[in-house]
Amino acid sequence: MPTPDPPTPSPPAPSGPAAPSNRPAITLLHSADWQIGKPYGRVSDPDKRARLRQVRLDCIQRLAGLCRSRTVDLVLVAGDLFDAPTPSSSDVSAVCAGLGAMGVPVLVIPGNHDHGGPGSVWHSSFFAEERQRRCPNLQVLLERRPLELEQAVVLPCPLLRRRESSDPCAWLQQVNWSELPADKPRLVLAHGAVQGFAGSDLELASDADDDNPPSAHNLLQIQAPWSREIDYVALGDWHGLKQVTDQCWYSGTPEPDRFPRSSTYVSGRVLEVVAARGLPPQVTPLATGQLGWHPLTANLRGSTDLDHLEQQLQALLGDRVGEDLLLLELEGSLSLADQRRLAALRERLEAQLLRLKWRGHCQEAPGDTELAELTGRGDAPLVAAVAESLQQQRASSPAESALLERALCELHRAVHQASQTAPQASA
Repeated sequence: MPTPDPPTPSPPAPSGPAAPSNRPAITLLHSADWQIGKPYGRVSDPDKRARLRQVRLDCIQRLAGLCRSRTVDLVLVAGDLFDAPTPSSSDVSAVCAGLGAMGVPVLVIPGNHDHGGPGSVWHSSFFAEERQRRCPNLQVLLERRPLELEQAVVLPCPLLRRRESSDPCAWLQQVNWSELPADKPRLVLAHGAVQGFAGSDLELASDADDDNPPSAHNLLQIQAPWSREIDYVALGDWHGLKQVTDQCWYSGTPEPDRFPRSSTYVSGRVLEVVAARGLPPQVTPLATGQLGWHPLTANLRGSTDLDHLEQQLQALLGDRVGEDLLLLELEGSLSLADQRRLAALRERLEAQLLRLKWRGHCQEAPGDTELAELTGRGDAPLVAAVAESLQQQRASSPAESALLERALCELHRAVHQASQTAPQASA
């Protein structure tokens, strides 16, 4: 199991007059983007797909354990509890059972994957019955209006369709703040991409990947005037941990579901937040992920590089089986013998990993030993002559070297195959 990163400390509180110390505080867990039922269509093995889906369900129990061990008052799930608006009945039952085990109020808003429109799970009689039976502590917020709890006021911004052309938070501009309790922390719950960043940052603040290209919909204006009235903004949609402002965070998904996009990308976390009216929130990321998603690059030029790659893989994966996913990006050039060794390594990784995403390739180029085997064939002068000619052309025609190297490789492969079958033919 991957070693979790140490918790990231909260940013220092901004300078200014100290708020009264008697302000009541609430401790909550902020999570999002569970996407229960995610199909993992790019994983070919059905058993491994089932394992990945089950790990996401198991994560709910780890969150329930945190609720008990850290004395949590409230759980906020900022959208995409399910991967689709119509999840399977078995997923609905499993999720409701997990939420019920948390033992504290759980507030959920629909996201773009499990939007709150007509026909979605939130309106089904089966979900209503399972919620009542298994998790009466769950409340799905489908309306954009303040919800006053015993210890806080929650202002939900649910997505009522997969793509919202207007800002789901725009209704907050019309709130009469003087009508809300003056001593209770105000918590916004929203799902979408954040406006107001540079181009690259905007992409980082949205759920954009190969399956979900960047969209101009579900854009949140969280730096609007209403933000001055809020104590914490719990966001969902971006699958990594990201702080937007002192009071606004993406929790990311509690179980990683993609390879890191940069060296600073962190997922597999839930946020523990202590919020009080008029005070900066205290935010602590807690590790919750079980599986390791590892990127690795290598430039292979010979046996020594292959040795180093195998050492890196051992340090990264150890002897774990079925606990890791690997993005391996390769380039370079290897001899035929090293290519066979690389193919054997790939076969082992395919068996060990839940997924091996293999990018790039290493060109074939005959090594010195393999060239000597061809040009030194005294028992086959024609083979030796052809190999010598190809070698000379490769030295004098750099532009055609790739084609000539391939020809030498094919010649070596044919000779090797013939030597293997010759004894059988004579027998």
